[in-house]
Amino acid sequence: MIYRETGQFRTSYAADQAIFPIRQDRIGIAVILLIAFVVIPATASQYWLETIMLPFLIYGLAAVGLNLLTGYAGQLSLGTGGFMATGAFAAYKLATAFPELHIVVVLLLAGLITAGVGILFGLPSLRIKGFYLAVATLAAQFFLLWLYNRVPWFTNYSASGVISAPPRAIFGEVYVTGFEAKPLAKYFFVLSAVALLALLAKNMVRLKIGRAWMAIRDMDIAAEIIGIRPLTTKLSAFAISSFYCGIAGALWAFAYTGSVEALAFDINVSFRVLFMIIIGGLGSILGSFLGAGFIVLLPIFLNNALLSLGLAEAVALASHIEFMIMGALIIFFLIVEPHGLNRLWQIGKEKLRRWPFPY
Repeated sequence: MIYRETGQFRTSYAADQAIFPIRQDRIGIAVILLIAFVVIPATASQYWLETIMLPFLIYGLAAVGLNLLTGYAGQLSLGTGGFMATGAFAAYKLATAFPELHIVVVLLLAGLITAGVGILFGLPSLRIKGFYLAVATLAAQFFLLWLYNRVPWFTNYSASGVISAPPRAIFGEVYVTGFEAKPLAKYFFVLSAVALLALLAKNMVRLKIGRAWMAIRDMDIAAEIIGIRPLTTKLSAFAISSFYCGIAGALWAFAYTGSVEALAFDINVSFRVLFMIIIGGLGSILGSFLGAGFIVLLPIFLNNALLSLGLAEAVALASHIEFMIMGALIIFFLIVEPHGLNRLWQIGKEKLRRWPFPY
């Protein structure tokens, strides 16, 4: 009764192919957007906006990019941090070389540059896959960070190697990057970009390109027999995934930290984003955000739990406990529920469909 599509008739092809064909899903998305755009800005403090919501949204966008590549196309990648660094440095070079460019144009161009780099490092996927492809993308991670650290041109010949993101306004005097930016303006800007790109990704996986990705993921030989070209399919997955990761890296440097630094995108970032899609659910846009929320909120929950128990001196152990719990949860989800938190949400919807009758 609560979540049932009985009686919801579709009288056109457009209604049948809608991104959210069920009324309850449309209501749920509207409620989520209302909370994100109205409730959180009205009630959240500056700490919540800058320390929790911004990294959650940016990590969620990076997880969506990796999920398109690994969850939908089946191409394992450990170079997410390197692609995020590419987007950050590309946005910095564009913003400093062309000060008149709007911040939206800078982000889009940085994403396109990162997509080109992703295609370059995605070429090995045409001959190798699985563990060997993971090693190849891991090499890309180390090479890209080494390049940005060793070539002074990327940092505009800064002596320290750490550079500040130039201030940019979205319109008028409303700055979304730099020291002049207000937390609320940065939050709305990042939220709008992430919401738009997430909806595009949700719609993309339903199109021909998304179905080709899933066909390559499930059985690449059969997909090639029925006419799907592995060359264009795999490289398009690397390009679009890198595009999302590049924009996430640019937002991280410009809207969150305010500085462009290669060490901020080390191998730990690649593993963290990979853990997000494993815990949240491979092959799921919603799972990307569920995993990002879990990874971002877990350290805060552990610190508050230790403080509430009077173990203030043990707070230093929270990071170690975090790694232990994260590793245990990854093993748990791989064994018990490989599809992660998103699958649990799908099971809950199936129970609501049959309520109040037994499952």
